[in-house]
Amino acid sequence: MRRVFTGIATGMALIALIGSAAACGSDGGSGGDTDAGGVDQVKVGVIPIVDVAPIYLGQQKGFFKNRNIELTMESGQGGAAIVPGVVSGQFQFGFSNFTSLLIAQTKNVPIKTVANGVASTGEQGKDFGAVMVKADSPIRTAADLVGKKVSVNTLENIGDTTVRESVRKAGGDPKNINFVEVPFANAPAALEEGQVDAVWVVEPSLTQVKAAGGRMVASNYVDAAPNLSVAAYFTSAKLAGEDADLVKRFTEAINESLTYADGHPDEVRGVLGSYTKIDEKTRAELTLPKWPTEINKESVDTLAKLGGQDGIFDGATPDVAKLLP
Repeated sequence: MRRVFTGIATGMALIALIGSAAACGSDGGSGGDTDAGGVDQVKVGVIPIVDVAPIYLGQQKGFFKNRNIELTMESGQGGAAIVPGVVSGQFQFGFSNFTSLLIAQTKNVPIKTVANGVASTGEQGKDFGAVMVKADSPIRTAADLVGKKVSVNTLENIGDTTVRESVRKAGGDPKNINFVEVPFANAPAALEEGQVDAVWVVEPSLTQVKAAGGRMVASNYVDAAPNLSVAAYFTSAKLAGEDADLVKRFTEAINESLTYADGHPDEVRGVLGSYTKIDEKTRAELTLPKWPTEINKESVDTLAKLGGQDGIFDGATPDVAKLLP
């Protein structure tokens, strides 16, 4: 399910994305429907993961309703569904990691971020994502990942670029890592069965690996940049231009939701049970991310730089300023 968060990684996904972007130019209906009471019906493309807990919490607390927005969350099948879905008007807003959005931006896909989505805790060994190995693994530091088989949920995306940075900072050669694509949900079993030497996982898979005796060797988000902005909510350039008032109200509501979630971790753990299958015990133990309202531009610049040196933008240079609000 986490694959939605890191989509737009394969050639076919990019082709589909660009095709959707081109097709939407002559189609109307990118804005939300407005009912007789003046309430906007808004669909948001999300993924049933920890990262989007604030939007569900904000819905419960009435932060969107207070701004005349009736919110519906829909799960996409990957970034290759969420980004084109937003561009075509299937969704008015969506959630995606910054590397996926930067890839889309280099392909001239007309999107614009409107609010922060989720951020690293910034604490080594205490983040919501990490590189894990089995307890008896000879791998002790990120440098030991060189020449090893490491799983990421999507190739050539935020996972391998940040893991490479962990290896780089530990003194290893980041080019000599055998990345293998394994969905987060399958990563704990892949590690336990010896299919890979190490896994990059995020919550709740991180807690599952720890429960099985796994050992952490790197906090890759923390290594990539201080207080890394990992993902964002975004909309289409079309909607931003045609209904700036809706975008403004949505942004205000999501920012209120982010602030509330950051200050009420117990309620976050509670709301997770309403839209995920994460059991109560795991919800109590998992490490929550941070939900600041401000996007850390320097960290997004770093993701653009890392992606560029790792070759995931096909030689293009992302325009971070154009992507950000």
